[in-house]
Amino acid sequence: MSSCPLIALLRQGSPMSSTTIASRSASHSPKDVLARRADGALSDLSAIMSGNRPSEPVFRSDADALSLIRHDTAHVLAQAVSELFPGTALATGPATEQGFFYDFAAEHAFTDDDIARIDARMHEIVDRDEPIIREEWDCETALAWCRENGQPYKAEIILSLPADAVLSFYRQGSFVDLCRGPHLASTGQIGHAFRLLGTAGAYWKGDRNNPMLQRIHGTACRDADELAAWEQRQEEAARRDHRRLGREMDLFHFQAEAPGAVFWHPDGWTLFQTLLAYLRERQQAENYVEINTPDIMDLSLWQASGHWEKFGENMFTTETEGRTYALKPMNCPGGVQVFRHGLKSYRDLPLRMAEFGKVHRFEPSGALHGLMRVRAFTQDDAHIFCTPEQMEAETQRICHLVLSIYKDFGFDDVRIKFSDRPEKRVGSDEIWDRSEEALRRGVEASGLSYTRNPGEGAFYGPKLEFILRDAIGRDWQCGTVQVDLNLPQRLDAHYIGADGEKHPPVMLHRALFGSLERFIGILLEHHAGHLPFWLAPVQVVVATITTAADEYAGDLIKTLRRRGVRVVPDLRNEKIAYKIREHSLAKVPVLLIVGKKEAQAGTVSIREYGSPDTPTIATETAIDLLADASRSRLPQVFGT
Repeated sequence: MSSCPLIALLRQGSPMSSTTIASRSASHSPKDVLARRADGALSDLSAIMSGNRPSEPVFRSDADALSLIRHDTAHVLAQAVSELFPGTALATGPATEQGFFYDFAAEHAFTDDDIARIDARMHEIVDRDEPIIREEWDCETALAWCRENGQPYKAEIILSLPADAVLSFYRQGSFVDLCRGPHLASTGQIGHAFRLLGTAGAYWKGDRNNPMLQRIHGTACRDADELAAWEQRQEEAARRDHRRLGREMDLFHFQAEAPGAVFWHPDGWTLFQTLLAYLRERQQAENYVEINTPDIMDLSLWQASGHWEKFGENMFTTETEGRTYALKPMNCPGGVQVFRHGLKSYRDLPLRMAEFGKVHRFEPSGALHGLMRVRAFTQDDAHIFCTPEQMEAETQRICHLVLSIYKDFGFDDVRIKFSDRPEKRVGSDEIWDRSEEALRRGVEASGLSYTRNPGEGAFYGPKLEFILRDAIGRDWQCGTVQVDLNLPQRLDAHYIGADGEKHPPVMLHRALFGSLERFIGILLEHHAGHLPFWLAPVQVVVATITTAADEYAGDLIKTLRRRGVRVVPDLRNEKIAYKIREHSLAKVPVLLIVGKKEAQAGTVSIREYGSPDTPTIATETAIDLLADASRSRLPQVFGT
């Protein structure tokens, strides 16, 4: 192998002109060439291009170079573990959006000290600059290697592949791993801009019926500056962690007796109810009706709907009086039962039915994460039953509603993904073809751009996913629109068409927030706890400087409450500086400070969260501004 990756690339017969090479290489060192790109796909520098396919170098600064670096760092992690803990079985180790991980089966439970040793060994392996060499083995040779080296998970992967599949292994020093690649030319090209972040449990193939493995995860960047910026983002994310904010603002807690279920405190429940009231108002304006269906229903309904077959391992069940019941993991079968009750005509459609339904889904205890990953949560579901001719207009209507709602909460950067049929699904290919085409027409008619997300649709139909980008650049998948031509037929739902015949309706599943619990977590982190004024559970605190102002404060509080402002008093015999500090920590948007002077003058001193100004204005003016800001859903009252 040439010591210069760019020269190695040219020697492979790639028909890339010297002009192209010069223009792309002018600002790069040859050592910055990590791979090659041909027909949009990445490959090793050493790969032989078939035919006359043009290719170009992939430099370290290119967008897709980061996944290569992270993938190779995962392999170096596996090599380090293999050297330090001989006999460890390797599972899989991909690059991820945030970094990389590798899953291991080891008798030894990795400790923090072990992670430090592994990290140090990884840096040693990078310094060795070992060539990374691709080899192709036949199935017999590969399985023999698995047996000799105690690698049952690699053997399982090999046996799951087609008999004629090309099995590629990569060798770096004495370490060998099954992988389809591509990889860098040597371990030295990875660099030292990586960090190991910790360990977690992970089931093999994500199936809780399989063995539990030990996952070591980390991140890797192109260079030290990128890693430093990543570390700063992590520090900011920790500062915004909704679990910490939930404690500081006294919103909610979790405890061992109810894993994955939220204990809402008064202010947290006020926030929850404020979201519900907002959604109800927006949905009523769009001519939705609201329903409520049972939390627990006979297993036969879930078998008929297909949920038991595709989702049964994530459902909670119970038996009584010889019958098996299931806590609902989704609201849709209940919604279909409401639609089926009574004869429906095409003149009744579209019928938009909303439900704030509490659902329960099993999540492994190790996957639970505050409000973001729970077992019991409330979905802001709606099911729109319509004719095929109405589907396109209904999809447009939903898309515009979703984007309008996100804007009210401070999310302006929203992207849409189109997710088509998954491997595990119900319904014929013909139904899926019709569903995907109809949804695609609907979103395109809305004038909105989208990207494809192959194989990530629901088991019953394709969907649109709305991805929010928060204040520190993280993406959150929230709202969805899903087309379903399967469930109405499975549950015998129909309407009478203009021809007098029965027809199954198109069913659009729609969620705006997805889970209210999770959306509250996202809101808290996006706003760092400083929620928009209209949304804050406590909008105003009236704090007194002296007891001589208590009566004046009481009258002010009564008036604000009559005007729809969420206000609480602080009449304690404490210094005003102490009160200000305490309520600032709780992220209260507005403090109205009153003392003897303000009571005599009919004024209030205002301290708005995040503002250095403390103006004093007439009480009536302050009341009008606060009431208008709450009613008009303003993020601030007095600031700009």
